[in-house]
Amino acid sequence: MRTNRSIGCTVTECRYHAKNENYCSLDDIQVAKKVSQAQTERDTECASFEKE
Repeated sequence: MRTNRSIGCTVTECRYHAKNENYCSLDDIQVAKKVSQAQTERDTECASFEKE
């Protein structure tokens, strides 16, 4: 698994977590809104998440 040091990640339950380091292994991720108009970081999520 390749580590992308441009995308930090601490979600170890994700299929794309780099395992040995707190980074993502994807080339890029999709960030999505959870509400119609995002105001805070809680209003967004990583839409690239997949359960390991």
